[in-house]
Amino acid sequence: MASDRPPVSHHHPQGNGSAMLRRPRVLSGIQPTAGSFHLGNYLGAVRQWVALQETHDAFYMVVDLHAITLPQDPAELRSNTRLAAAQLLAAGLDPERCTLFVQSHVPEHAQLAWIMNCLTGFGEASRMTQFKDKSARQGADRASVGLFTYPILQVADILLYQANEVPVGEDQRQHIELTRDLAERFNGRFGQTFTIPAPYILKETAKIYDLQDPSIKMSKSASTPKGLINLLDEPRATAKKVKSAVTDTGTDIRYDAENKPGISNLLSIYSTLTGAGIEELEQRYDGKGYGALKTDLAEVMTDFVTPFRERTQQYLDDPETLDSILAKGAEKARAVAAETLSQAYEKVGFLPAKH
Repeated sequence: MASDRPPVSHHHPQGNGSAMLRRPRVLSGIQPTAGSFHLGNYLGAVRQWVALQETHDAFYMVVDLHAITLPQDPAELRSNTRLAAAQLLAAGLDPERCTLFVQSHVPEHAQLAWIMNCLTGFGEASRMTQFKDKSARQGADRASVGLFTYPILQVADILLYQANEVPVGEDQRQHIELTRDLAERFNGRFGQTFTIPAPYILKETAKIYDLQDPSIKMSKSASTPKGLINLLDEPRATAKKVKSAVTDTGTDIRYDAENKPGISNLLSIYSTLTGAGIEELEQRYDGKGYGALKTDLAEVMTDFVTPFRERTQQYLDDPETLDSILAKGAEKARAVAAETLSQAYEKVGFLPAKH
């Protein structure tokens, strides 16, 4: 974890240095639509981003262009964008070790997306399963063209940075396939321009399920308030949710996802947060009731969320520092993105602008 105080110095050592050049580059993003991160986002993605900044040349962004594919309140979007950046820093992203920026601060994303839109077949875009799911929820007539083409913006996000790998969950594999197809199509038609990225499927971290309905994944859209652990909630409220989590019949504490989904979910959360193995936890709670496990897990959760909330608040209380970190991140990101875009513009045959 990063230190408790926001970093003070912001020089960026990785611009040169041959060691950095040998590191594979990763790119990933998070939507600023949720307000507080929940435990599923954190354990499924953000925690692994923190680890990747030690081994990779890592670019991470708050994807506010993606956020407007569905209607957003402008003031809320602005505040959630800052909030997402503050939480990423609180979780341990270090602007000295990675490039953290806001997508709309780098106009090249939208510019390259247009070229990619013009290379994508209509049928190809129609096959993206996430569009089918999301448009079905709100009715295809009301779905925006942006919702239809956002996977193509995602392609541009990745290709702009010549990313070697893209950390994604299994459900995003289809989007990486599209990225590879479009990069190969562009390279084939116009000459070698883009790195063909590989999916970096995040190590199967325990999937985190809803505390009240362990048959569904913990998520903002599907979970009930009692089933969702928001990292910025009052620690007391979080402890209470853990203590009132649904459990299964019987009293023995063992991992059995099929027959004991409630207890299995609590064991997964405990194991992932503390590093203790599932078997070790089963032995530790052998002969003890569900209450003992829940009480201890509530304490583990409290110990985790308390400093996270404090660090997030420190950044929110100092918006100048936060904005300056994001401005420097955007500057580093643009240095890479502008070079890629200019190559793509030249290859496509756009007339260069004379200054």
